[in-house]
Amino acid sequence: MRVSRLIPLAAALAFAGAAALAEAPRRVVSINLCTDQLAMLVAAPGQLVSVSDLAADPRSSAMAEAARAFPANRGGAEEILALRPDLVLAGRFSDPATLSMLRRLGIPVEQFDLTRSLDEIPAQIRQAGRALDREARAEALVAAFQARRAELAQSTGDRPVAAIFHPNGFTQGAGTLSDDIMAQAGFDNLAARLGRRGGGRLSLEDLVMADPDLLVVSRPYPATSRAEEILTHPALRATRAARAPAFTGPDWTCGTPLVLDAVARLAQRHRPLAGTD
Repeated sequence: MRVSRLIPLAAALAFAGAAALAEAPRRVVSINLCTDQLAMLVAAPGQLVSVSDLAADPRSSAMAEAARAFPANRGGAEEILALRPDLVLAGRFSDPATLSMLRRLGIPVEQFDLTRSLDEIPAQIRQAGRALDREARAEALVAAFQARRAELAQSTGDRPVAAIFHPNGFTQGAGTLSDDIMAQAGFDNLAARLGRRGGGRLSLEDLVMADPDLLVVSRPYPATSRAEEILTHPALRATRAARAPAFTGPDWTCGTPLVLDAVARLAQRHRPLAGTD
């Protein structure tokens, strides 16, 4: 990147960067899939001026249709500066070089951590509300989230075992948002039962031997891949769980109120397996 091309923009944005500390940001740019969705939910009309290019991809984003109303960015510093933002929203693992350059040029950056449980979602919403000076809107979203979560809560009793099994045998263990989605829907997570934490690989042998009540898989991409071949293995197809799997989706990814759509779908599979239908 040519620094000389950034100097005029940096000078023009210096005042905006300082003013953003005293008043609501007027031009917000999001460069992370999850902050895209938080911003679309919380921002005032006209306040959000760009979201990441992933936001409009229905395979990745739970708000793909809404995201198409916003210009997309690829997260490059020069591209972001051209949008003249007075606030940039980023994830904890967004490109540190880009974020460092933005800060050096006087652009405020608000970073959000990964969400690992439903309990953390209200804090994420409130962080977005504070950053965008939209606290009232954030509190309304939190209240609606908490009310719906209470409605979806499963009573104690039988807890069928569910196993996430994605291409290459990727799974999610304890301490992940996926694990908490399953718990909220009334399931025990096989990976967590096996002592796994975070993301990792579940062997086909462990899965078949455990014989879970429900298999949770991702929807296949149009083209085939070697990574997906494990999902059609004869040993897996012979298990009872593989006959009627559940599916993950974009609403499993980010800490927003939309995660409750994932809980609701999974809870529908809980009732017959737990004998409460």
